[in-house]
Amino acid sequence: MIAARSWWLAVVVFASGAFAAEPTAKVGPANGSLLVVGGGSMAKLWPVFLELAGGPDAAIVVIPTAGENVTGDDGSTKALRALGVTKIVQLHTRDPKEADTEAFAAPLRAARGVWISGGRQWRLADSYLGTRTLKELFAVLARGGVIGGSSAGATIQGSYLVRGAPSGNTIMMSPGHEAGFGFLRATAIDQHVDTRNRAEDLRPVLRAHPALLGIALDEATAIIVRGDRAEVVGAGRVRFFASPEASPDLLQAGTRFDLAERRRQP
Repeated sequence: MIAARSWWLAVVVFASGAFAAEPTAKVGPANGSLLVVGGGSMAKLWPVFLELAGGPDAAIVVIPTAGENVTGDDGSTKALRALGVTKIVQLHTRDPKEADTEAFAAPLRAARGVWISGGRQWRLADSYLGTRTLKELFAVLARGGVIGGSSAGATIQGSYLVRGAPSGNTIMMSPGHEAGFGFLRATAIDQHVDTRNRAEDLRPVLRAHPALLGIALDEATAIIVRGDRAEVVGAGRVRFFASPEASPDLLQAGTRFDLAERRRQP
């Protein structure tokens, strides 16, 4: 219990602004923060998300659109309600015309935190790219909020969309489905690395697009991003591929990575 409390206090110090985002960030958001999760258990990561959002009293929006059949409350919505969140709205459509309306995007204007659930990332891209909803997501970051997501909700945060093919999630590059939301610029993000043997799956993507930074996350593991600095939290490891052929920097909880310089921080 003491060890768990120490871990939690360390997260709170980080999330409360132990280091601020740089106004000239090249990769991550100049304001606000991102929580990028590799899938799997959220037991120790939900508190991190809520702390970044400002606590359980913050206004939260959940986007479950990556799921195959979205009916009723998403699992993420239920989990957040169980943690005491009461100001929560679930936002979902498959129609980009609806996503481009002021009425649909309105809940995002009050949000301090947005959670993007897992599933298939192409559904998120098809529904929200180029819409008012995506503009409002960037606005959440601009006013200091947090956007988090797991699995598909992690990959969509990069600029290049891996595993975006509607025909199957083993296809790394799919013409017509290669654009992510771009909260993390010049990046490609993979997930479920440890459980699905994906440690090297980003290599072909990086060879085809050598300007990209590759980020590959184990399950129950995340990076908290503010500006160009990322800190690893959770149970597993994160691989940062600075170039197509280089050995990745393999980081565990408590270590930091400079996304712009593409190197581990002291």
